[in-house]
Amino acid sequence: MTPSPGVKPTSRWLVTGASGMLATELLSRLRAAGHPVLAFGRDDLDLRDASAVHHLVTACRPDIVVNCAAWTAVDDAETHEDEAFAVNGAGVRTLAEACGRLGARMVQPSSDYVFDGTASDPYPEDARTCPVNAYGRTKLAGERAVLEVLPHSGYVVRTAWLYAATGHNFVRTMARLEREKPVVDVVGDQVGQPTWAGDLAGRILGLTAGGAPPGIYHATNSGRTSWYGLAREIFELLGADPGRVKEVSSADFPRPARRPAYGVLGHGGWGRAGLPPMRDWREALRASGRLGPG
Repeated sequence: MTPSPGVKPTSRWLVTGASGMLATELLSRLRAAGHPVLAFGRDDLDLRDASAVHHLVTACRPDIVVNCAAWTAVDDAETHEDEAFAVNGAGVRTLAEACGRLGARMVQPSSDYVFDGTASDPYPEDARTCPVNAYGRTKLAGERAVLEVLPHSGYVVRTAWLYAATGHNFVRTMARLEREKPVVDVVGDQVGQPTWAGDLAGRILGLTAGGAPPGIYHATNSGRTSWYGLAREIFELLGADPGRVKEVSSADFPRPARRPAYGVLGHGGWGRAGLPPMRDWREALRASGRLGPG
C-alpha cells in the first residue's frame, strides 16, 4: 500500500491510547502505508502529567498527533468527574499546547455525548452542545481546549457507538450473548449510528491527507438504528434468529449516567474536506467482520 495522497511519507505520527479500539485500527493503517509512527499506551504516557506530556512530545517531534487516550468509563465518571476531566479535559489541553509549541496538527476524537439527545433531526457540527452526563461534559472540555489552543491545526472528530475486533464494545458483547443466552434483552429507545473503528481510522487518514480545514467533523457511519435494531442485525449476520432479541426500554436498565436518547450526527462538514459521508452502518458491519466473541 502506498502512503495516503497529501500526507508526506516522512510525516511523523504520534498516537496515544495505543491499545484502544480506534488506535489499534489507526496504527495498522499507518504502518501498512509506511508512515513513521510512535505509539504510546496508558503505561507510557499519562495525560495528567503535564511535564511528561510536554517532554515526550518535544522529544518525538511529531507532525500529526491523534489523541486516542481517554477516560471512557461513562458511569464511573458520574462519581469521579474530576478524575475524568483530568484526562478528557485538562490532559487534552496540555497535549494541544505541546502540539502548538511544535506546530504539529492534532486530531481529538470526541463523542455524540456532547449533545443532550433531545433532537429529532441529525445534529450538525455547529449544533448547540448540552451534555447530560459527566462524561459528556469532560469530552466537551477537551473539544474546546483543542479548538481554542489550535484554531488553525486542531481537528475534533465526533463519533458514536464505536466497535472493533478488540476491546469492550456492543458488537462483541452481542456475539457472545448469542452463544450463551436463548433470549437477549436490548434497549430500543436509544437511537444512534454504529461506527466501525476501521472506517473511522480511514476517515482520520483522509482528513489529514487532504489538508482539510481545521474544526469539527462528525465521523459516524451513515444511517441510524437503535441498540435493539443493531442487535437484530448482528444476530442475522451470525445466522441466528433475530427474534431472540427482545426489545426493552432504558428504564429497564437503569444506569448511573443518563444516556442521550438520540445521538444521530449530521455529516455536512465533510463537504469542507471534499469527502463524502461515511458509508451506511449496515454495510460497514458486514465489511468489518467484527463479529467475534466478546
